[in-house]
Amino acid sequence: MTRYAMVMDTRRCVGCDSCTIACKVWNELPLDVLFCPVLRDGPHGVYPHLHMNHTPLLCMHCAETPCVHACPTGASRQDADGIVWVEEKGCITCGACIAACPYNARHRDRQRGVVIKCDFCKDRVRDGEEPFCVKTCHQRARVFGDLDDKHGAVARLVNSLRTERLFEDIGTEPQVYYIMSKGGQG
Repeated sequence: MTRYAMVMDTRRCVGCDSCTIACKVWNELPLDVLFCPVLRDGPHGVYPHLHMNHTPLLCMHCAETPCVHACPTGASRQDADGIVWVEEKGCITCGACIAACPYNARHRDRQRGVVIKCDFCKDRVRDGEEPFCVKTCHQRARVFGDLDDKHGAVARLVNSLRTERLFEDIGTEPQVYYIMSKGGQG
């Protein structure tokens, strides 16, 4: 069975925001919405030994989805492959899913009157392509694939390197894994 996941290699991320811009353009997001912002921390150290850390964020496509469970209409959904998304026709923009998401990954699209979020570019993925943020990352800091494919890049990274998941202790089982290290090391 397919279980999609993403690995963020912070050793490689240079904070260029290519992923953020590509996502915004691909999804035609409102001006005030970003599905995948990049947090910056630094610089740290003393010249000439400086480094910055960049942490790309997005929906964690949790295995245990508080957002889906909070939705009173069933518009928030999770498919068998793990992709979490919103069926716009059923969304009443009540905000219950926004409040339930511990990752602040859901947003109101006030013009369309729905809640929107990253859906791993599910239409692209199901056509055999990568999510647009992954395709655009020239540093290869984002790796996407099937976590259950033992020979795939995602499974190899998760099983061979020390990875972390954000807020793992709250029981959501996020499917976005981070290789945490000083920036510029990969």
